[in-house]
Amino acid sequence: MSTNVHTPHLDDHVNTDPRAGFTLPVGPLHVALEEPMYFRVSVEGETVKRVDITAGHVHRGMEALALRRNLFQNIVLTERVCSLCSNSHPFTYCMAVENLAGIVVPERARYLRSMAEEIKRIASHLFNVAILAHIIGFKSLFMHVMEVREIMQDIKETVYGNRMDLAANCIGGVKYNVDADLLTFLTRNLDRVQKHVEEIYNIYRNDPMVRGRTVGVGVLSPEDAVEYAVVGPVARGSGLAVDIRKDVPHAAYPRLAFDVITENGCDVHSRAMIRLREALESISLVRQCARDLPGGDLVARLPEIPAGEAVARSEAPRGELIYFLRTDGTDVPNRLKWRVPSYMNWDALGVMMHDCKVSDVPLIVNSIDPCISCTER
Repeated sequence: MSTNVHTPHLDDHVNTDPRAGFTLPVGPLHVALEEPMYFRVSVEGETVKRVDITAGHVHRGMEALALRRNLFQNIVLTERVCSLCSNSHPFTYCMAVENLAGIVVPERARYLRSMAEEIKRIASHLFNVAILAHIIGFKSLFMHVMEVREIMQDIKETVYGNRMDLAANCIGGVKYNVDADLLTFLTRNLDRVQKHVEEIYNIYRNDPMVRGRTVGVGVLSPEDAVEYAVVGPVARGSGLAVDIRKDVPHAAYPRLAFDVITENGCDVHSRAMIRLREALESISLVRQCARDLPGGDLVARLPEIPAGEAVARSEAPRGELIYFLRTDGTDVPNRLKWRVPSYMNWDALGVMMHDCKVSDVPLIVNSIDPCISCTER
């Protein structure tokens, strides 16, 4: 049986007029992207005029899976939403359960929770700025930053037993402890990391190759940052002093001294500087946790979890993370939903990429540090 269905050919989409624009597909699997995102980029010459983002390529149905597991099993599930944010998800989820049940977390556990969060933040921020160096072709800088990050990976493996999923949190507290030897090991290696991060910061701040590719690229004004409700380093790179650790104090953060880091360049370079400065601030926070770590229990006595609703918020490496929990009196949640930072940040890519060059697209995407696993789940 014959058919007259037309089979598209590459030449069908070629516009022979050099002055006309064209649409460039990017992703979901693309050499310029670290994770599977799909863009349709409308281009005139080498200049981007419009960006359309299509989501859903790594959807795993994790919120539906959460309704088939009990409250304790979901700690393991939420830790596997994403690798770089793998501590923030169970940490925030456990806080939602604790808020619902009125559980008071012991002081020692609060400090240990904050310590784990900041250790993960340092490693995550170093990974992002390393990828920036990789994208611009600065291979020696990329390898140097990744080598420094490896010290943080060794810290995680020594303290928690894992390099990525720390398994540090449980409902009512934490599942790990540290003794004097571990604290000595931790502070000694943080001294090494701080020295290297200060050196790396000066390179990113002053190197002409880095500045030439990042300054003035991917601009997001403070007004647009507010309009798109961006969070985390993306917001702070546009001068907005928003940080859940300050705005909604939790864990040990009310007892720790730290600054909300902001930059006013509003571009890719500013967002990289934010992450390096925050890495230094996180080193200070971990030191404070180690110095002031109180004694006492690691986990609270757990009551029966009542029916009801609760929300918890934390400052993940990429920004504000929100968990919503609803229960019906059983040990299986009736609803569990999370809103991640990348969901808020990636809509602003349309503003950041407007009138940029095609070669700057991967740089701008990396500057929001997108977590597609978190967003599409």
